[in-house]
Amino acid sequence: MDEKRIALVTGGGRGIGRAISLELARAGYYTIVNYRAGKESAEKTVADLVAAGGQGEAVCFDVADGAATKAAIAELLKRHKWVDVVVNNAGVTADGMFAMMPENDWHKVLSTTLDGFYHVTKPLLMRMVARKRGSIINISSVSGTLGNRGQVNYSAAKAGIIGASRSLAAEVAGHGIRVNVVAPGFIDTDMIKDVKADEVAKHIPLGRIGRPEEVAKAVRFLASDDASYITGNVLMVTGGMA
Repeated sequence: MDEKRIALVTGGGRGIGRAISLELARAGYYTIVNYRAGKESAEKTVADLVAAGGQGEAVCFDVADGAATKAAIAELLKRHKWVDVVVNNAGVTADGMFAMMPENDWHKVLSTTLDGFYHVTKPLLMRMVARKRGSIINISSVSGTLGNRGQVNYSAAKAGIIGASRSLAAEVAGHGIRVNVVAPGFIDTDMIKDVKADEVAKHIPLGRIGRPEEVAKAVRFLASDDASYITGNVLMVTGGMA
């Protein structure tokens, strides 16, 4: 009998995270959908993946809160013993010109992306080391490679996750663990609801905004054995922007 494969997707109930959760469930993973505040959307995501023949559950904790995350993951490990795939997707924006940026907006964005990566990944890593297997996929952004006016905090967080991923990849490759990054461009989610899609599309070589499912398929590939020789990589899903 095949061993159950388990994936954890932070911020997995909406937008890109929802698409990733559904895609991994379709690929056969028992999918743990993390959420902070969107209980209804997380539970709907789980209901949808179960209706499609998958398995999973919704779990509430704020990745920026170290104590809450530690407790939640300890409880998950009591029930599931390990997690095969970790997708650090949770993120927030608080855009504004740097010269006028409130300190809280700086810390809020970096805490969710960078502290969240630490809080979630560290307690799961040693289980991966013990099993000599695992895939960690961190969601960055084109803003983390090209930069973007009005997003100094977001760009710093997303660039930081690339550096952290490459360093961790080098540390754990010898233990059979792969660490990669997916960096989306403009994707059709609530995060860009105020963007004029037609205007943005003019600056994208493929001529359109991306779909969450296109990012999710990239994540599924990096999670799979088809990507068994890929680690420390940044896969750009940007329509040619970068």
